[in-house]
Amino acid sequence: MAQESSQPPGPARPHRVAVIVDEGSNPFELGVATELFGLRRPELRRPWYEFTVCAATREVPMHIGMFTLSGVADLTAADEADTVIVPNRPDPEVRPGGAVLEAVCRASRRGARLISFCTGTFTLAEAGVLDGRRATTHWRWADLFASRHPAVRLEPDVLFVEDGGILTAAGSAAALDLGLHVIGRDHGAEVANAVSRRLVFAAHRDGGQRQFVERPVPVTRDASLAPVLEWARERLDEPLTVTGLAARAAVSPATLHRRFQAELGTTPLAWLTGERVALACRLIERGQGALGTVARASGLGTAANLRAQLRRRTGLSPSAYRRQFSARVP
Repeated sequence: MAQESSQPPGPARPHRVAVIVDEGSNPFELGVATELFGLRRPELRRPWYEFTVCAATREVPMHIGMFTLSGVADLTAADEADTVIVPNRPDPEVRPGGAVLEAVCRASRRGARLISFCTGTFTLAEAGVLDGRRATTHWRWADLFASRHPAVRLEPDVLFVEDGGILTAAGSAAALDLGLHVIGRDHGAEVANAVSRRLVFAAHRDGGQRQFVERPVPVTRDASLAPVLEWARERLDEPLTVTGLAARAAVSPATLHRRFQAELGTTPLAWLTGERVALACRLIERGQGALGTVARASGLGTAANLRAQLRRRTGLSPSAYRRQFSARVP
């Protein structure tokens, strides 16, 4: 009988992220992916992602000839990645190259996580991996996408959508929201918050928020919600109500609803629940107390409500979330 090794197991292999660029790709989304997944983060004291930029050709002309990207890896990097970020382009009328679509199909078949930013949703749809799935894209191109890809369940008014292992973001800024959501999935809420602070990108938004405001943004932005939001965050364990928030903001509940929709793209109750779930996640990661204690401290009330809300927003039970993230506080 073979003797078992007494050596401890080696460190886990870093999660590999490959970004595919194609002719005409927008540099901003490439920069977002690089900032989120490619930069070293020694302050987090944990293995970070293994990040690669790849393309079908060794030189890739970027959007409107701004510059040419050279020296990138070939598409075999996408074949070896755990997460593949597909290319977008400012002109979604132009079909991605065949080699790129084949690489996306291969990644889908082997179960890699697929991510698109903005019009990258067109790339996923052209590859045929979105049929029957929920997805979003930039509001400007929603009608074109719906007419071209009717088999996809388009959600045109949200920031990002996660359907199984495929995640789509509505626009360039929403790419940051989706990227931080992915980091939270992989490393927990505490790490996602640390990266958000590093980016000076305060309180990244939930995917269900609307992706745009229908009326023009005023020259002087109404900042009246900021004090009441901060006041509520400091009292999440208290029995807060929409009426109470409205009274604190010195407005009617109807006016408070309108301002939440205009400034945050969500309702007061949905925002409050999201903040409480985020606090509960941080408390679980820090190993603070039993579920009932965490539920009361975060304002979710009961362990049953905590379980329901956490599963709805993270896909994990509290015990699974604790196992995955409790030792990962930066």
